[in-house]
Amino acid sequence: MFELAERLRKLPPYLFAELDEMKAKKESEGVNVIDFGVGDPDLPTPKHVVEAMKKAVEKVENQKYPSYAGKYEFREAVSNFYRRRKGVEVEPDSVIALIGSKEGIAHLPLAFVESGDYVIYTEPGYPVYHSSAIMAGGIPYELPLKEENGFLPDLDSIPDEVARKAKIMFLNYPNNPTTAVAEMDFIKEAVDFCIDNKIILAHDAAYSEIGFDYRPRSFLEYENAFECVIEFGSLSKTYNMTGWRIAYALGNEDAVKGLLKVKTNVDSGVFNAVQEAGMAALNGSDDVIEENNAIYRERRDRLVDGLKELGFKVEKPKATFYVWLRVDMPSMEFAKQLLDKAGVLVTPGVGFGKSGEGYVRFALTRDVAVIDEALRRMEGVDIV
Repeated sequence: MFELAERLRKLPPYLFAELDEMKAKKESEGVNVIDFGVGDPDLPTPKHVVEAMKKAVEKVENQKYPSYAGKYEFREAVSNFYRRRKGVEVEPDSVIALIGSKEGIAHLPLAFVESGDYVIYTEPGYPVYHSSAIMAGGIPYELPLKEENGFLPDLDSIPDEVARKAKIMFLNYPNNPTTAVAEMDFIKEAVDFCIDNKIILAHDAAYSEIGFDYRPRSFLEYENAFECVIEFGSLSKTYNMTGWRIAYALGNEDAVKGLLKVKTNVDSGVFNAVQEAGMAALNGSDDVIEENNAIYRERRDRLVDGLKELGFKVEKPKATFYVWLRVDMPSMEFAKQLLDKAGVLVTPGVGFGKSGEGYVRFALTRDVAVIDEALRRMEGVDIV
């Protein structure tokens, strides 16, 4: 009866909704599915954060409308976190609170992109980069991430016309789904490219604290970055707070103000009590981060070593809580057969973009006993 707008008709089905349907069908057949699909931490939110939330909910002042930009104390906590963890000085006035980084990423193009403008993004990648460009009326331009280039984009391959008409470039390191990391030489190259072409560099830093023998870099560590970079940070993966919907954006003043103007027109800010819980996380001991990383490291080692024993060629990632595995067949077909024959669900790489074809992603969000069981199920399974 009612027809969707053209912008929505252009969007492909959301990958994780399809995976949920596949999983539900298998479970309806009585199979106990081991799910390595969505990157939702199984670890609990730290106790001191939960306790801070309990107290904050009871405060009458927190039961009213919050500030659009976020509580000053929350923005100050982000500022202090960046100084402590990244060595970057960011004034609280250059920080805004978000209802999860997905919200901020999706809204940014609405502030700066008009019909005919390009939005450059890397693929395989988080589907929201592509969909946000379409929702804003822009033209998505994909930059493939290839294994032979360390899953870094070739900026020299961007046509001059696209660079001239681009308003935003989305980058994401440590990278989901490839697990690749960006060193300072690439960060400088990307920032300088965006400065030269007057492009906002939107850096999705959702996995900024998950590293193994490696310290993930903030793009704001480069001295010229504030000329063009807006960085999106999230408490979801760092503090196991995916359901709390609390994140932040910071960096270039114009980009932050533009995003804030969109938000003042479409939402009413983050619940103050959630912001106080976020402050407890950001201001708390970094031991929480290191403890999480130790758990993910053990899981990474167990899964990668087990996959190698099964005959797969796979390297241990330096960062993120994913394993990006090359397979010798279409990724969706591999995922379907693995689910059907072993009851193990993984994410097909093609769901992140055409350059993800031939790979699948495992999320390290299951404990080692479950990983061992998944490997046991996969042993001897013939996938053809």
